Amino acid sequence: MNFSDSEIVASILAEEGYATTDRPEEADLVLLNTCSIRDKAEQTVLNRIDGLKHLKGRNPDLKLGVLGCMAERMREDLLEKKQLVD
Repeated sequence: MNFSDSEIVASILAEEGYATTDRPEEADLVLLNTCSIRDKAEQTVLNRIDGLKHLKGRNPDLKLGVLGCMAERMREDLLEKKQLVD
């Protein structure tokens, strides 16, 4: 996915009443839009997810999601094995 895809997702969420923020600690929903052509890109996303997990302690209702080819390819790992995303 690319910037254009992110804009489409943002507009759909805006229609549902969501607003964007640059501050993850203020968010109810955090989506990471990915493309994992290289292992380093995947590791960067996994590190970012790890860095966001502490926010769920402060806001148990926070939803963390991953979009894009990495989400498709690593679905089982992200959702079930490692339980990293909602």
